[in-house]
Parts: sequence; C-alpha cells; structure tokens
Amino acid sequence: MMPIAMKMIVVAVDFSNATAGVLAMATRLARAFNAKLHLFHCVEPEPSYTAYGFTPDEFPALHAYQEEAKRRAVTKLDDLCKQASVDAPGATCEVAEGSPLYALLDYVRNHAVDCVVLGAHGHGVIASLLLGGVAEGMVRKAAVPTLIVPAAPA
Repeated sequence: MMPIAMKMIVVAVDFSNATAGVLAMATRLARAFNAKLHLFHCVEPEPSYTAYGFTPDEFPALHAYQEEAKRRAVTKLDDLCKQASVDAPGATCEVAEGSPLYALLDYVRNHAVDCVVLGAHGHGVIASLLLGGVAEGMVRKAAVPTLIVPAAPA
C-alpha cells in the first residue's frame, strides 16, 4: 500500500464556535503530514439591486457594511494565520467573496489542495435540507478528501 502524501491542507474558517476545533485539527494534520496549511474564509457577496433598477451607490450604508465585513474578515483571518503559524510554519490565508461553498470549491479546484478541513454546526436535518450547508456541499461535490469537525457545544 502506498503512503498518503498531503502537501496542502485548506482549512475553511467561518469565525464561529467551530473555528477553534477546525483549526486545531487542521494544524495537527499539517504537522503529521508535513503539509502547508492554508486558511480560507469567504465573505458573502454584496446584494444586487439591479433587478429592481437600483445601484449600490443608492445604498451606501450596505456598501459600507460590505467593505467593513471584508476588512474585518481579513484582520481576523490574519490573526488566526499568525496563531496557526506557530504550529504550522508557513501558514497562509485567503479571503474570497461569493457563495462560501462555490468559492471554496473553486479554491480547491484552482490550487493543488490535497485535503479540506471544515466545521459542522449541527443545525439538524431540517435546516440541512432547507439551507444546504457548506460542509454537506463539500462532502458531495469536492474532488478531494474533506474532513468535517463538529462544533464544540455552545
């Protein structure tokens, strides 16, 4: 049997109560496989008002909110990256904008990713059916192994 080689592990971070466990697991995997760790976060896109004949300029508060959300995400992810670099030297981070599931799938497809680690929130069967979920979507659609780490109890 051939040994498993993992060179790049992507950890999807959403800054929820699952983040600490997800990052800890991904860091352990990166150390065990001597792999690079890449932290990934996605900011939901700014709403489009073109269907109603409006532009983002007509809603400056929403545009300002979106810019602030991106700025905060970059700051928080940079802080997590520095923390992760202690145990996984060379950790990098990426903030994307769009649908979290499809942005993550695109990132995995466009980089030499060997494994994805992300959290599950345990919202229940009904919520998963109605809302889908990034974890469920990754398990179904990702072309690489995906490890789901349950969120810590609230």
